[in-house]
Amino acid sequence: MIHIDTGTDELLCHIVDRVAVITLNKPHKKNALGDILTPALRKTLTLVEQDDRVGCVMITGSGDAFCSGGDVSGMGASATVTKSTQDRIAELTLKQETLTLRLYELDKVTVAALPGAAAGAGLSIALACDLRIAAKRAFVTTAFRNIGLSGDYGGSWLLPRLIGLAKAKELYYTADRISAEEAVQLGLVNKVFSDETFREEALAYASAIANGPSGALRRMKVNLNQGLNQSLRESLVLEAKHLVESSGSKEAREAITAFMEKRPPVFDAES
Repeated sequence: MIHIDTGTDELLCHIVDRVAVITLNKPHKKNALGDILTPALRKTLTLVEQDDRVGCVMITGSGDAFCSGGDVSGMGASATVTKSTQDRIAELTLKQETLTLRLYELDKVTVAALPGAAAGAGLSIALACDLRIAAKRAFVTTAFRNIGLSGDYGGSWLLPRLIGLAKAKELYYTADRISAEEAVQLGLVNKVFSDETFREEALAYASAIANGPSGALRRMKVNLNQGLNQSLRESLVLEAKHLVESSGSKEAREAITAFMEKRPPVFDAES
């Protein structure tokens, strides 16, 4: 296990079996985002993205929650700061771009592992990951209407693409709690594991991805993300480019050799 210095105890990070496990660590506040934890998360995402020892990034939370969103106890004070509306819009936009947009476009496969509740901006962070897995006790909720806010950190863009516009609107308008099992049925969560073995199974799930062909996985992620917002013709060109690049790679040669030798492939970090 390799420990990564995040600069604060509110965010933990270590690398194990090529998985960078990033843990939001404010269990007494259900891992709420704040002025210490969130900048550390931004910084750590950049660190693990650039680390060749990392094949997959898994974000999780300590205790019995993933992330409850913004720290509501500090919201009233932030609203009274003497900044212009335009300055506040620009500041929040930058914060969102350097967190959920950065996470969505990260050059590694990302997994959100939910040991418990993911709410508000915490849900948005989970949605920005490529995959979501959850403990049986976990639930998700948009939550914003409960504090009179319209939502941020990309949830209104991400959620409809996963579950459809009508259902996304319902979840925003009602702030209903969606159980882990229902989230699987909606296509919002990929897998549910038992509460007792969740952390072990989550790591095994991420490790299977982390030890795959990282170059091919990276290109797959770009193909799939860009495919949502471009024509079939554009996607065919992108797929052709990435397949040709992949075909000449060390990992493709190893995969083909392993297939012929009837053994599991062993992949190294690949640029």
